Amino acid sequence: MAIGNIANTRILIVGGSSGMGLALAKQSLEAGAEVIIVGRNEDKLRHAYEKLRSPAISTAVADIAREEDVAALFDGIGRLDHIVSTAADIEGAYELLPALKLEAVQRAMASKVYGPLFLAKYGAHSLSAGGSITFTSGIAAYRPAMRGSVVAAINAALEGLVRALAIELAPIRVNAVSPGWVDTPIWTFVAGDRKDETLDAMAKRLPVGRVGRPEDIADAIGYLMGNGFTTGSVLHVEGGHRLI
Repeated sequence: MAIGNIANTRILIVGGSSGMGLALAKQSLEAGAEVIIVGRNEDKLRHAYEKLRSPAISTAVADIAREEDVAALFDGIGRLDHIVSTAADIEGAYELLPALKLEAVQRAMASKVYGPLFLAKYGAHSLSAGGSITFTSGIAAYRPAMRGSVVAAINAALEGLVRALAIELAPIRVNAVSPGWVDTPIWTFVAGDRKDETLDAMAKRLPVGRVGRPEDIADAIGYLMGNGFTTGSVLHVEGGHRLI
């Protein structure tokens, strides 16, 4: 599905080199937007740039977990209409408590709570009055599983941040998309070599009969960017996962 209401806008997508972020970048370009994709890995950014092949795409290297990187990112970036982050560093965070390492917890927290906070702190001044910020939380905040205590807590914290920022940054709109199980590279860290087996089992349980695709989440983010009457909200895109 093509997203609308974003033609001739400038969109910054953190995590835009893969998965949901890359799908959003592609759909945004097709809708007539200018897109800046941001990531930590220059090689992945280059590959995404070559894959998208558009004069309206540019890249920037930054780690949103580092405040100085985010400050530098927005220094001279010019006017933006939308900021989106799909970034998540959860490697090692899906563990039972006895095996949980503080370093993994801190990385996950930095990518999904500190990073969004820094993006709002330094990016809000670059946004137009009708602009928006959209983050990605996740089903773990509502349907936590074994080994998922850290991710559940982080997603819940992010959604609380969204509601507070919607008040503080108004009239800039701040929202979150809460994906369910989506077939993206992140599942390599969650399920390892059992990724396909795990996703297939969940697909059989979901009311929609399949797990999510990156394009499903891109559609939802596109809606939040384009709808000027939605703020402080969490849009659930999880195939009915909360019902089972």
